[in-house]
Amino acid sequence: MTISQPKTSGKTKTIKCPQCGKPSVWSPENSYRPFCSERCKLIDLGTWANEEYRIPTAPSEDDYSTGMDDDERPHTPTRH
Repeated sequence: MTISQPKTSGKTKTIKCPQCGKPSVWSPENSYRPFCSERCKLIDLGTWANEEYRIPTAPSEDDYSTGMDDDERPHTPTRH
């Protein structure tokens, strides 16, 4: 996803919707900005909620993950 600079046409600025690429009005009246519609805004929210957007990082020793799948981890009984 790339962010483009707003284009000015008269007094109205338009940008490319980050979801679908259609022109989107950049103004306080557009409650969905930077998106062009509620649909595009909700699609983007769903992508975040499904953890499909990721920030790449290098593995760290501070990472609490073992890097193993559930079936690879040794079984540790839990006390109730």
